[in-house]
Amino acid sequence: MNNTDDYRFRSHELLLELDAATTSLMMLVSARRLEGSPWADAINRQKLAYEAWVTLLNAPKIDPVPVLDGRAAGSYEPSED
Repeated sequence: MNNTDDYRFRSHELLLELDAATTSLMMLVSARRLEGSPWADAINRQKLAYEAWVTLLNAPKIDPVPVLDGRAAGSYEPSED
C-alpha cells in the first residue's frame, strides 16, 4: 500500500469516529441530556476525535523511505546520482 492509500484509509477511520462522536452529541441534545457523565463522555469523545483528525491533517507530508532505499522522492525508480 502506498502513502496515499494509507493516508486515505486513516482519514476514513478518523472521519468515521468523528462522525460517530458528533452523532452521539446530537442524540444527547435531542434527548435534552446536556449534563452528567454521559454528556461529559460524549464531549470528550468528540474532542478527541476532532483532535486526531486535525493531527492527521497537519502531519508532515514527508516520505522518509526514498532516503533510505535510494529512490528519487515520489518515484519507484532509483535516484539518478
